Amino acid sequence: MTNNDILRRIRYIFDINDNKMIALFALADHKVSREEISSWLKKEEDEGFVKLEDLNMAIFLNGLINEKRGKKEGPQHEPEKRLSNNIIFMKLKIALNMQAEDVLKTLLKAGFEMSKHELSAFFRKPGHKHYRECKDQILRNFLKGLQLEYRD
Repeated sequence: MTNNDILRRIRYIFDINDNKMIALFALADHKVSREEISSWLKKEEDEGFVKLEDLNMAIFLNGLINEKRGKKEGPQHEPEKRLSNNIIFMKLKIALNMQAEDVLKTLLKAGFEMSKHELSAFFRKPGHKHYRECKDQILRNFLKGLQLEYRD
């Protein structure tokens, strides 16, 4: 999955309009224009499509966390320059204040079953002996479960 796909899905799941998107970036202390957002939301085959870089996706997710959980005092979390599905999954989990059981229920709504141990492997640090890379299928099912939960 590309960052652009994920952004489009999150926008749909939470019914986020352009003004709200701009506000989410602002919550992470970053200014974007409506034109930038529009170009990120286009499909790859559309004219004017611009690839959403990891840094901007991380900034958006940090803004979403600030929106859903409240902005913390002091210096803001530095956005990652490189994102993985694991980091995106973790940031969505944090933004929605979900525990492992909540994530498992969301995955189950999408018809995807996994154990708590399998899930925890995605949230470990790379290099940990039980760390597991989050594949597109897992993230796609999580987003589908969120869609069924929030847009059904």
